[in-house]
Amino acid sequence: MTQVIEHPDFVANNDRQLLDSYSTTITAVVRNASQAVAHINVTKKTKHPRTGKWVEMPASGSGFVISTDGYMVTNHHVIEGASMIKTSFADGLELTASLIGADPSTDMAVLKVYKEDLKPLQFADSDLLEPGQIAIAIGNPMGLQHTVTAGVVSATGRTLRANNGRLIDDIIQTDAALNPGNSGGPLVNSEGKIIGVNTAVIATAQGLCFAVSSNLATYVAGQLIMHGKVKRAHLGIAAQPVNLTARMIGANQLRTKTGVYVFEITADVNAQNNQLKLGDIIVEFDEKPVATVDNLHKYLNETVIGKRTSLGILREGRKQIISVVPGELK
Repeated sequence: MTQVIEHPDFVANNDRQLLDSYSTTITAVVRNASQAVAHINVTKKTKHPRTGKWVEMPASGSGFVISTDGYMVTNHHVIEGASMIKTSFADGLELTASLIGADPSTDMAVLKVYKEDLKPLQFADSDLLEPGQIAIAIGNPMGLQHTVTAGVVSATGRTLRANNGRLIDDIIQTDAALNPGNSGGPLVNSEGKIIGVNTAVIATAQGLCFAVSSNLATYVAGQLIMHGKVKRAHLGIAAQPVNLTARMIGANQLRTKTGVYVFEITADVNAQNNQLKLGDIIVEFDEKPVATVDNLHKYLNETVIGKRTSLGILREGRKQIISVVPGELK
């Protein structure tokens, strides 16, 4: 059998072609996508650390256009508490933006700039993402406008804790370098379509960056445009996770080792919770297991508002089924 040995020059040329192909992909995406990406400058009122007086301080982040008539997406923490929001684009266009709605629970916000014929980015289906795919981040890290970094999708289906304590599901992990100021900017694929909204960095680690998935971002943006908020349900209770004993689990044939202990019930709310009692441990919601408060939050979505729903609880160690009617969270 004859062994073929490739000439080093051929190998080097082949590597260069591969590199050129990669470079061509990145530059083409950036050329098209950067027109929709804006540097967001905001003015926020904050207390001066020494005097304690309220002063106006500048802050910045990133955002991008999602419609020709000027709707834009960014992070909630970028515009939180802002008294003025201004956007500037790569071509020098500067526009004042209005806040349409914000959702702290997913760290998402929608802005509106009043100009026609803007060039929006399109959302991709993030359910189709696979680790290893090209991920390109465009934003304004540390105020350096229209900076591009590239990497890969490191993982999908991660979770991230929002500033208000709720868990954000469907988070994309990437190693495309992000820094303060990238927040709210797009994470795009090799076709230039949005696969995520850059939202967080683990400062003490390298290559651990996170983005809200495009499918979640699409849903939240639609809710904010239509309603100014994301509709969610609530039970009018305060609760915390609690461990269950082996005896409780065995005697009641439970599917979890923890439950949600109710330590406060608010009466006269827009939820019917009169069958609940202090000390109850919630273990099921509509026959689905409840192990944590995050589980309960996930089940309390728009579809259950005003709908009579079964709740599995432990009361004095025994499982009971009661009914509740979740109200709309204001």
